[in-house]
Amino acid sequence: MKNVVVRFCGDSGDGMQLTGNLFAQLGAELGHEISTLPDFPAEIRAPQGTLGGVSGFQVELGAEVYTPGDKADVIVAMNAAALKVCTLGSNFNRPQAHFDDAFSLFHRHAIVIVDTDSLTAKDLEKAQFKTDNPFEELGLPESVQIVPVALTTLTKEALKESGLDNKAMLKSRNMFALGLVCWLFDEPMDKAIHLLEDKFKKKPALIAPNTKVMVDGYNYGCNLALSVSQIRLDSQSPITNHQSSMPAGRYTSIAGNKATAWGLIAAAEKAGKRLFLGSYPITPATDILHELAGRKDMNVMAVQAEDEIAAVCMAIGASFAGDLACTSTSGPGLSLKSEAIGLAVMAELPLVVMDVQRGGPSTGLPTKTEQTDLMQAIYGRNGECPAVVIAASTSANCFDYAYEACRIAMEYMTPVILLTDTYLANGTALWRIPSLEELPTITPQSVPDELKGHYNPALRDERGVRYWAFPGMEGFEHRNMGLERDGERGTISTNPQNHEQLVRARQHKVAQIANAIPDLKVIKGNVQRDNVRCTKDLLLVGWGSTEGHLRAAANELGCDLAHFHYIHPLPKNTAEVLSHYQRIIVCELNAGQFAAYLRSQFPHLPIEQYNEITGQPFSVERIVNYGSKSI
Repeated sequence: MKNVVVRFCGDSGDGMQLTGNLFAQLGAELGHEISTLPDFPAEIRAPQGTLGGVSGFQVELGAEVYTPGDKADVIVAMNAAALKVCTLGSNFNRPQAHFDDAFSLFHRHAIVIVDTDSLTAKDLEKAQFKTDNPFEELGLPESVQIVPVALTTLTKEALKESGLDNKAMLKSRNMFALGLVCWLFDEPMDKAIHLLEDKFKKKPALIAPNTKVMVDGYNYGCNLALSVSQIRLDSQSPITNHQSSMPAGRYTSIAGNKATAWGLIAAAEKAGKRLFLGSYPITPATDILHELAGRKDMNVMAVQAEDEIAAVCMAIGASFAGDLACTSTSGPGLSLKSEAIGLAVMAELPLVVMDVQRGGPSTGLPTKTEQTDLMQAIYGRNGECPAVVIAASTSANCFDYAYEACRIAMEYMTPVILLTDTYLANGTALWRIPSLEELPTITPQSVPDELKGHYNPALRDERGVRYWAFPGMEGFEHRNMGLERDGERGTISTNPQNHEQLVRARQHKVAQIANAIPDLKVIKGNVQRDNVRCTKDLLLVGWGSTEGHLRAAANELGCDLAHFHYIHPLPKNTAEVLSHYQRIIVCELNAGQFAAYLRSQFPHLPIEQYNEITGQPFSVERIVNYGSKSI
């Protein structure tokens, strides 16, 4: 096989996120590219065994991995509810629901490993089954390979002499399942044990029992000669390893939020600044605060404020004091921060705002993904209030675009909003760790010494960017504020012509950043299916976290892809690139915000839109079906 997709599914307390992460990290250690999709409910703990409490983790690993996969090749279902949700997908609430390729989370030739101990009458009732045969009731095709395993019984047997109580033993079922999957894919146990030991190094008492259960799961598969015949794995090399095509370096598996935090740290180090984060906990952005709070060794200051407004105002104060200042949030918090971001625009202070988007509006779907904050990021402030907006596209390049957001903010004295989302934040990808020396130079817009004694905050360089002076710098004393100031002296001004002049100056400063960002590049589709007609008249367009799915769709359609990381301002060659295509489909996880934005900038272009707003990443298959129309 070139790639394989595995989905672990069970109750929120069954450790599916841990199991999936360990399997993904193991794949990364072995040199596979990976992409993951943690998919869990917003409830802290739904009733055990119910449909609403099912938590999943999907990972695709192999070569040229762009997405976590539309559908799984292997499913691990820890109970009846997990089996039902994976089989029926979003269709599980409909009457007379049966296996349907359009809804199911796995292929009709998939392997389904299920805990037979969790298919009791009580379990089936909780999962709303009407009969005692869930496989028949779900209408599973004969092509689905069922691997029944008494996970609960076997785990208890493995730990009967461990001294653990029944509840503690049951928490280790996921490790038995992980060991079994490692056997099926011929993954080495020594590396898996090393990862497990590292994961539980702060809880050493858990290492021995979990290691034993995982090894017993592996040996169980070995002793019974379990195999996954439907996908015909080669026992010597089940998944193609393409390490030789990867650039040399140190690699790790990294989640988007951690990559974002590390990008901020690297930027502060490169710029010679102290990093300050003012933040308020909000799903799914909180891990950025967690990561930075633990990095005092890197001269990081992280403050958990009493609310979103206090968090951003603290950051603005730190920026005024000369620090690299950041604040992290999600869509609801971005709304609350909007007035303060306007203060940073008016005061022309560098500020990085990280918006990890989630389903909305209001509380909405706090653990699901969407791209619905775009218009808010571009326009969501009072007055003419331009800010730079950029977006990461993979969990790994959250590092690069966090670093880039810091560079732009400090070199152009402006707030920069970095858009990621739940899919990137919680998902993981293979990442090559860069050295500090190979990262781009960052040159903060520090005030020159020759202005000492006659500095005021209205002074600008030839690009129209004002200078950065800090309290405590003798000869550079000044005040900055949210009131409009005189364009020459920096004092308060209500002059109409002066106000218009400065509004246009701030707009010009942001617009000309287009000269300092990369041109938009077209990604050529590599046709992967013989029955799809290749077309060069079609262009898929996307932004942010949809890049992997759109790459996969472009490869199947044989068309080109233009994917945007820089949104406001747009790359300066955007019109030229888009004008070469007769059909432009803008694909977004919203109702069409980027499509509307592009139409407002380029009204003459033939822009269509394809949108999904399900709280889930794109379905590549549905994009291909839509793009195939009129080809």
